[in-house]
Amino acid sequence: MSAHVFIAEDETSIVTLLKYNLEKEGHKVSYSENGEDALKQIKDKHPDLILMDWMLPDLSGVEICKNLKKDKKYNDIPVIMLTAKGEEEDKLRAFDTGADDYVTKPFSQKELNARIKSLLRRSKPQSSADVVEFTDLKIDRITKRVYRNNVEINLGPTEFKLLDFFIKNPKRVYSREQLLNNVWGENIYVESRTVDVHIRRLRQAINIDKTKPLIRTVRSAGYSLES
Repeated sequence: MSAHVFIAEDETSIVTLLKYNLEKEGHKVSYSENGEDALKQIKDKHPDLILMDWMLPDLSGVEICKNLKKDKKYNDIPVIMLTAKGEEEDKLRAFDTGADDYVTKPFSQKELNARIKSLLRRSKPQSSADVVEFTDLKIDRITKRVYRNNVEINLGPTEFKLLDFFIKNPKRVYSREQLLNNVWGENIYVESRTVDVHIRRLRQAINIDKTKPLIRTVRSAGYSLES
């Protein structure tokens, strides 16, 4: 039940703790300790869920939430507000700005994990399910196997990660840079053209028996998974 979780929090100790515990649960984690940078990264990376501190430098969590929820590209990303503000009116204000859940500091990591899983199941079942299907394609995340028309397809580890990433947001176009950051990782240096090589391998693997091509190339933009 892994997902990409983005942390917007200016307390380094909390970021470190959250990152450690979330990665133990199998999640990919990105973060920022600055409001303006957090908004930019969220729009670039389009995470599956956001943990948002109320008070951030430059731009508050409330303002970020407002900005995201009024944009159709990002208003489906669930937001859990993390804050020391525990009064009822503060909670109401958070929900009014579009937050999906509200957790008061200090919080229980077990409770937070449960809330994250609950939101992911509701908002993006394809991000948390063990078996995901898209048209005639099926991914089993437990056994790391892929099937098309019930025929097993052999994929390398990178091709599997690429396909798993695409299937979380089908029909969305991702640039090479976004694929590098989300599939290979931000701290790993790989040339952008490497993406093209692995996309070609993925296409060759899943296009069996003259089936319909599922990976679409969008000129000057990137790639997407299409039905």
